[in-house]
Amino acid sequence: MARPHDSEKYDLSDAEKRDVIKLIEQGKPLPEKYRFLLFADKREVELVWNGKSREVCTAVLPFQTLEHIDEPRKEQREQEELGYDLSGRQVKGWTNKLIWGDNKLILSSLKAGALRRQIEEAGGLKLIYIDPPFDVGADFSMDIEIGGETFHKEPNLLEQIAYRDTWGRGADSFIAMIYERLILMRDLMHEEAGIYVHCDWRVNSYIRLTLGKV
Repeated sequence: MARPHDSEKYDLSDAEKRDVIKLIEQGKPLPEKYRFLLFADKREVELVWNGKSREVCTAVLPFQTLEHIDEPRKEQREQEELGYDLSGRQVKGWTNKLIWGDNKLILSSLKAGALRRQIEEAGGLKLIYIDPPFDVGADFSMDIEIGGETFHKEPNLLEQIAYRDTWGRGADSFIAMIYERLILMRDLMHEEAGIYVHCDWRVNSYIRLTLGKV
C-alpha cells in the first residue's frame, strides 16, 4: 500500500475526513473513491460487480473411479512407457478422464488435490473448452402433437438440472460464477494454452470482460 510523501497531502474536505474517521471507528468499509484518494491506486479502470472477491474455492474432494475405458497399445515400447497391465489397462501416467460433478469443486480438487502433480508433469492443461449457461430463458418444455392432439411436455428433474438455461440471478451473480471458475482454470493451464468459451450475445460481453480480468 503506497504511502504519501511528507510533501503530499490528502485531497479531502473536512466533511470527507470526518466521514472516513467515522467509518473506520465503526469498522465499516470505505467507499470506493477513497481507494484512489488515500492509497495512490492507479487502477483507473476496473471491472467491479456486486460480491466480487479474489477468494476461490479450495475444497479437495476424492475422485471415485466408476469405469475404466482403456485399450491396449499395439507397440510394446509404448505399453512399457505408459505402464499398462496384462489386461491392457493403463496404471500410470496421465490418462483422459471424464469426471462427473460440480465443475467448481472438480477444478478446485484438480488444483489442490493429488492429480495436480500429474497435470504439472504433463505440462499443464493445453486446451480448455467450456459451455456455461447462455441465459436464453429456455426451460426445454415443449408441445408435442400425437394423433391430432397436442400434449405439453415438461422437463423431468434431470433435464431441469442438466439443461435448463434460465440463470435469472442477475449479471453480478453470473460474473461471480464464471470468474471463480476461470481463476481455477488459469492456475491449471500451460502458459501457452488456449481456452474457448461457448456463449451467445446475452452473456458475450460479460465473459469477454471477465476473461480480460483473469
